[in-house]
Amino acid sequence: MSKKGRVLVAMSGGVDSSVAAVMLHKQGYEVIGITMKTWDYHRSGGNSGKETGCCTVESMNDARQIAVRHGFNHFIVDIRDEFGNWVIDRFVEEYTAGRTPNPCVLCNTHIKWAALLRRADDLGCDFIATGHYANVREEGGRYVISKGRDHGKDQSYALWGVRQEHLARTIFPLGRYTKREIRQFAQDYGLLNVANKPDSYEICFIPDNNYHRFLNDQVDGLEDRVKDGNFVDKHGKIVGKHKGYPYYTIGQRRGLDLPMGYPVYVTHIDPVHNVITIGGKEDLIQTTCTAKELNLIKFDAVPGGEMEVTAKIRYNDAGAPAVLTQLSEDACKVYFPAGREAITPGQAVVCYDGEDVIAGAWVHKVSLTAEELISV
Repeated sequence: MSKKGRVLVAMSGGVDSSVAAVMLHKQGYEVIGITMKTWDYHRSGGNSGKETGCCTVESMNDARQIAVRHGFNHFIVDIRDEFGNWVIDRFVEEYTAGRTPNPCVLCNTHIKWAALLRRADDLGCDFIATGHYANVREEGGRYVISKGRDHGKDQSYALWGVRQEHLARTIFPLGRYTKREIRQFAQDYGLLNVANKPDSYEICFIPDNNYHRFLNDQVDGLEDRVKDGNFVDKHGKIVGKHKGYPYYTIGQRRGLDLPMGYPVYVTHIDPVHNVITIGGKEDLIQTTCTAKELNLIKFDAVPGGEMEVTAKIRYNDAGAPAVLTQLSEDACKVYFPAGREAITPGQAVVCYDGEDVIAGAWVHKVSLTAEELISV
C-alpha cells in the first residue's frame, strides 16, 4: 500500500471525478475507482431515448478506460436498491406531501458516502474521495466543510448532511481549484474523452427533467386523484383550477395559466385539501423557518445556542444575513431580518460562518414572523 494510503474514488465518468482520481494517483495515493449504478434508465421514462448524465453505459466506460490507462483498479457496483429506497422513495414522498425535496443532498448523505464507505472498508481503503468543489479540514476535533475556491461551482451546500465520522475519511481533491483549471488538468492528463464534457444539471433519475411525468410513473393514479384542485388568492377566493398540488413548488410563476392581469406566484401548497395559494412577489417574503434533521458541522452545538450566520435556502442562493438558533439536537430556527423570498419546505437551509459550513437542516415550516413558529 502507498505511504499516503489507499483511497476509493467515486468516478461518475465526468471531468471532475476523473481528474480527482488521476490527481490523487499522481500524488502517490493507491487509487481504486468505483462507479455506482444508481438508476435504471429504462425506468426513467420520457421520450428522448437517450441516456444522459452519470451512471450511463458511456460514462461507466469512460471511467473504466481512464483507470486502465493510468494503471489503477476500477469497479462498478449496483446500488439501485439502496438508491431507490432512500432517494427516489423520499423524493416522491416529499412531493406528495406538498414539499419540494433536494435529492442530491439525500444522495450525498445516505447513498454516496454511506455506500462508498462500506465498499471502502471491504477493499481496505483508508479514505474516500469525490469530485466535489468543496474543502474539508480537521479543526479542534471537528471536521469542517468549507466552500470550494471556485464559488461559482461551490458544492458545500449539498454536503451539509455528511456526518463527522464520514468526513474524517473524506478527501476533496478539487476544492482548491477552479473549474477552468480542472478542465486544463484533464487536457494535461490526457483525459480527452471527458475534458470537454458539459456539466450535468438535471436530476440523474429524471434525465428529461419532467417531474410531472416522473411522479405519475411512480404513483399509480396520482394525476386523476389530484387534478382539478383550486387556485385561491391570499383571501381564499377561488381564481382557477390547477393540475394537482404535487406538480407545483413555492415561488413558481410559469405554467400557472391564470389570467390575473399581473404576475402571480405559488405562495402556499395545501396537500390535504389540494389547494394552491397564489399571490404577488411580495407575498413570497418570509422571515423565519424552522428546520429538522439538523446536522452540525463546525461545532458540536451552536455556541450560546444562537449566532449570526449567512444562510442559504437553495443551491444557487448567494446567502443572506440570518440568526441561527438551535432548538434541540435535531432542530433549529433561522431568522432572516430582511426577509427571504420563497423559503420552501423540503429544501435545505445551510448556515455559514464565512467560508465554513456551520450546520444544515431540512426546512419544515415557514412564517412571516418568528413568533408564529414556537415549536418545530
